[in-house]
Amino acid sequence: MNGSSPKEQVLFVCTHNSARSQMAEGLMNALHGDRYEAFSAGTEPSIINPQAVFVLRELGIDISSHRSQHVNEFLSQEFDQVVTVCDHARETCPVFPGGKEIIHHSFADPSSTQGKEQEMLAAFRKIRDEIRDWIDDTFCELEG
Repeated sequence: MNGSSPKEQVLFVCTHNSARSQMAEGLMNALHGDRYEAFSAGTEPSIINPQAVFVLRELGIDISSHRSQHVNEFLSQEFDQVVTVCDHARETCPVFPGGKEIIHHSFADPSSTQGKEQEMLAAFRKIRDEIRDWIDDTFCELEG
């Protein structure tokens, strides 16, 4: 046996790198970190949404030390998969030079939810769970 094979590198991209791509990175590393190493970036990075941090913490995943990064920070790296998680990111970053495979799956933006804190948290939980299920389905299938 050769010991351990290298992990596949995955980059999740959305517009602001504040919620969806951050949650995807955290979920991938926590749930499938034995096989994948995930990163995230935005086409117009801003700040990490505290509600994204909160709903991942509910699952025991801590992304509080993450920072919002621009896709340009990753242009010199190669990735096995580059995943756009919103339509705007796909339109503004359609080609990633270091991406061997480009995957797109648009998730609703929980940050756009209006209402009381509990309604907003419910929206973040819904998207968190959708992303987790999609990652499980998509990346377990890629392994197969």
